Amino acid sequence: MTNRKQNDFIMQAGILAAAGFISRIIGMLYTSPVQAIIGDEGLGYYSSTYNYYAIVLLISSYSIPSAISKVIAQRLSLREYRNAHRIFICSMYYVLGVGLIASLFLYFGAGLFVEESAIPILRVLAPTIFLYGMLGVLRGYFQAHKTMVQTSVSQILEQIVNAIISVLAAWIFVKMATRAVADGKDVNVAVYGAMGSAIGTGAGVLMALLFMFGIYMLNRDYFLKRVQRDRTGKVDSYREISKVIAGVVLPFILSTAAYNLCASLNTKLFQEIMLGYKKVEESLVNAEYGVFSEASKISNIPIAFASAMAAAIIPTVANAVAQKDMMGARRKVYQAVKTIMLLSIPSAVGLLVLAKPVVGLIYPKAENPDLAAGVLMALALSVVFYALSTLTNSILQGIGKVNTPIKNSLIAIVVQTAVLVPILLWTDWNVYALAIAGVVYSGVICILNQWSARKALEYRQEIITTFGIPAVSAIFMGVAAWGVYQGLYLLTKSNILSLIPAIVIGMIVYFVFLILFRGVDEAELKVMPKGYMLVRIAKKMRLMK
Repeated sequence: MTNRKQNDFIMQAGILAAAGFISRIIGMLYTSPVQAIIGDEGLGYYSSTYNYYAIVLLISSYSIPSAISKVIAQRLSLREYRNAHRIFICSMYYVLGVGLIASLFLYFGAGLFVEESAIPILRVLAPTIFLYGMLGVLRGYFQAHKTMVQTSVSQILEQIVNAIISVLAAWIFVKMATRAVADGKDVNVAVYGAMGSAIGTGAGVLMALLFMFGIYMLNRDYFLKRVQRDRTGKVDSYREISKVIAGVVLPFILSTAAYNLCASLNTKLFQEIMLGYKKVEESLVNAEYGVFSEASKISNIPIAFASAMAAAIIPTVANAVAQKDMMGARRKVYQAVKTIMLLSIPSAVGLLVLAKPVVGLIYPKAENPDLAAGVLMALALSVVFYALSTLTNSILQGIGKVNTPIKNSLIAIVVQTAVLVPILLWTDWNVYALAIAGVVYSGVICILNQWSARKALEYRQEIITTFGIPAVSAIFMGVAAWGVYQGLYLLTKSNILSLIPAIVIGMIVYFVFLILFRGVDEAELKVMPKGYMLVRIAKKMRLMK
């Protein structure tokens, strides 16, 4: 019998996933006007530059929330409240120092990463790294307390401010550049537009940081009172804590960096081969990469729940391991894997069959919608692979196998590079090569991580109800959604009026077949977000007794 309290992490993941989904939808919505302002070339400049900013962010600060939540959760499970708070303070000093160094390095060393024309964009992004470190510590502190609400709200605020400032600043910068060109100055309008969009990234992080700091100050007295009530008598020195943080943060950083290095490596290979070997114009290369970026952002939307589940499961598994409750850890891992498969498999099928209308809805002014739709279809399978590999990456980190994801990621990078380079060199597939490489990478790391987690925890994931039934149900869903869209479009000639009913009916069909095929039982459904409501609906439809 599934215990609701024991699976509270799924509810917390649902809260964070909802925030992630909303954030990514906001990201999609503002990307469309930004793309209309700066064009595919400007979007390509921003996307390729952002990848290098992401590398430095990954190395310096990006893994902080997960690492800090794990360390603090272990202390909280042992009621060492004083040590938990000392870890929080020590972590803040750590990110202040590392974040400052990373920001200065990125600002003054921008020329080491990007072409000369794109240096100003990277310099605009540089200060954001310093801000993100402090934001990461605050998020990790609250996540360690098994509450995702604060992080969720901060993510939404971050995206709202990002959207507003990105669009506004891009418009202002493009106007400035256009006037400069009219005055006879040699100015790249696309680069200026990308610089404006980059300002929004920093503004969003700053808003999220101010919010999280305000929430901490409101709860500060409670945290300090709990420290005073600590009766364990165990007080770690700051030197000991620094060693613990370094011992946990460094493997987390390496794991996350290796896991995300693939995108930056592929960007570099794509640009070098297209510009240097095939002699394609820089503007065309950036425009094509901009199209790939559009498709990638859409394919990342369904992964929001997996990312949220990964964030929620780290402190949960770390807590179970600290208490030597391996059975509880296996139960939580099993439920987490099944839950994300129930959501990511139909998402992948939906993107496959509705790729073109989805691109048309999100990017109505896309310069090459057919190419974007084709790339999105090619990326569809990676949704399932990335969802599972993201979760298993965090599971391995949570149980202390922090070096295993690093090894698996490096193996996957070698394999996908061996696939990508020949395709780029000897075919005209171009951005499709990037999509294929993404599927290969995510597939390899998915298999390696799953095998490693199974070996470490000595657990076996049930295949039929976790993968088989969701896949079959999703096929019925895909057929229904495609048929509804095509039929309505013939009648209405409206993309949005055809797409929304197709998505809704597809979801209903998937839900019905999932229940009919016994892919999920009542207990499992109840622990999911809005699970009790779904159970009532299933019973009213006579799908459940």
